[in-house]
Amino acid sequence: MKTYRLSPAGRRITLILLVGAVLIWAFALWSFSRTLGISYNPLQFWPTLSASIEQGLTIGQIVPALLMLVLIVATPLLIWNLLEEWDAAYTPDEEGLRFTSLGVNLLYPWSSIAAVRRVDDDGDEPLDEILLTSDHTVQIRNPMLRFLHGQAYGRQRLPIYSGLAARDELLETIRQRASSVADAEVAASASS
Repeated sequence: MKTYRLSPAGRRITLILLVGAVLIWAFALWSFSRTLGISYNPLQFWPTLSASIEQGLTIGQIVPALLMLVLIVATPLLIWNLLEEWDAAYTPDEEGLRFTSLGVNLLYPWSSIAAVRRVDDDGDEPLDEILLTSDHTVQIRNPMLRFLHGQAYGRQRLPIYSGLAARDELLETIRQRASSVADAEVAASASS
């Protein structure tokens, strides 16, 4: 059983994106506190926020603060997605396609793979995804990991990243195994 992981070039790109996301998050945190004039010190946060609201917020403060708040909430989710991509491993075996990353260990039986499709034909880097017939995230016992994995990929999709080493080989293996199981099921139903 061969395991497919990100290539060194794929890891470098993911690392660059990860550093960029951390910098964006740090800028959003700094800009949010500067715009509203608040302190992140736990003892001073609520008093400084209350004082800022009592003074009255202008539209020039509200709009940037809301934008920064969105970045403060969304960027950690992006960071999780990038970390999960960094650690992603795909292993095709007799039972199905096994996906592991950051404590997530999922087995997608070959019979549950509906299709493999290209997400973006026009992009510089190809990105394909596996469409699944059912939700397999129930295999993840930790509810936080289940939520994070589900928000990263969706519950019935699994991306095959462009930075994977031997990516085309993995895609061909998935297509062959999934179609042979589907053909066997059709033959079995036709004979009964």
